[in-house]
Amino acid sequence: MFDLNTIKESIISGNLSQAEELTQSALEAGVTAKEILDGSLVPALDEVGRKFQAGEYFFPELLVAGEATRVAMERLKPELSRSGAPTMGKYAIGTVKGDIHDIGKNIVIMMLEGNGWEVTDLGTDVSTEKFCEVVKEGDYKILGLSALLTTTIPRLAETMDALKEGGLREKVKVMVGGVSINQEYADQIGADAYGKDAFEAVIKARALAGKS
Repeated sequence: MFDLNTIKESIISGNLSQAEELTQSALEAGVTAKEILDGSLVPALDEVGRKFQAGEYFFPELLVAGEATRVAMERLKPELSRSGAPTMGKYAIGTVKGDIHDIGKNIVIMMLEGNGWEVTDLGTDVSTEKFCEVVKEGDYKILGLSALLTTTIPRLAETMDALKEGGLREKVKVMVGGVSINQEYADQIGADAYGKDAFEAVIKARALAGKS
């Protein structure tokens, strides 16, 4: 019987090649993609998150763990698609207009995908109109808005207002994040959740999906 803890440990340690090879070996041994996701990737990210929040892990460890998760997920995606395994849902995320920072956003994406979300990356410098268009045309459970610059934070409120005016606010949950944002501001603009880091974003996303 394949030991799923080996994949979990490879992700926690940020060993990309090992995470990829062990994930492939597990699939070849007959372990389903869903079992690997639930038994290895999700627990690994929970542990990395605990270490990060406890100050035992820092940004470099966070980044390599996210990369290890990504390469493992690449091996799982084909089978998850074929099997029709249920996902957490669809999540669209982008950095607001005027802001081209994406490192934090990209880590959030890796963590979300590792927890079973189907993520659409809208990129950086995304206009309010584009966010509204995506919500209108898609079936996303959550829209993630990222802003790193103090000068672009008002774009978050602008996007929230545009969603309301377009009759789209009730269609999607909205999560905001960024180094200059806090819970008070998220509450002020009416966002459904605020994630101070990638791991809190995953936890909050689970809650919004009713899976916490």
